[in-house]
Amino acid sequence: METFHSLQGEGLHAGRSAFFIRLGGCKVGCSWCDTKHSWSAHVHPQRSVEDLAQDALQAAKEGAAFVVITGGEPLHHELEPLTSAIRSSCSLPIHLETSGVDPLSGSPDWITLSPKRHKPPRQDLLCCCHELKVVVHEAADLLFADVVASQAPQAHWLVQPGWESQEGQELAVTKARGDGRWRLSLQNHKWLGVR
Repeated sequence: METFHSLQGEGLHAGRSAFFIRLGGCKVGCSWCDTKHSWSAHVHPQRSVEDLAQDALQAAKEGAAFVVITGGEPLHHELEPLTSAIRSSCSLPIHLETSGVDPLSGSPDWITLSPKRHKPPRQDLLCCCHELKVVVHEAADLLFADVVASQAPQAHWLVQPGWESQEGQELAVTKARGDGRWRLSLQNHKWLGVR
């Protein structure tokens, strides 16, 4: 769908220079999604993995510390050709942001799993993710967070308030403050007006 060099806005790597590859297509359908324009995979121009890898190389020369493959839902696609092309062109670590509804493909160095209550993640993604980031809008999201976290003991656990959700903000802050296993994640790029 698009590529851009910016800062990672959320999660454990927030504030770091990153090159984003946003893939089109998503069947997860979150009502609060801020990239609904990415849902249709067929309305975006096709690009070769070699071109994307060259863009990643250029971003590395301009200071990017890692590549983020995101979406949409990137695992709707077979990612091995893309991750292989990136590894062939530059030495940047590859991060994957996924809801975990599809099997893992490609060879990411870091997996951020952002599971959704209405379409829970696959168990194998829970077991291998590095970062578990649950978006919170209501109390039921915290119950879901505890359930998925119990299946991902190896991961860093983060709660992130839904954007402009006052209830989500209060719940997420209370959760992080009251349970030291959880960390608060904010969408810093939105606060700063950074892409």
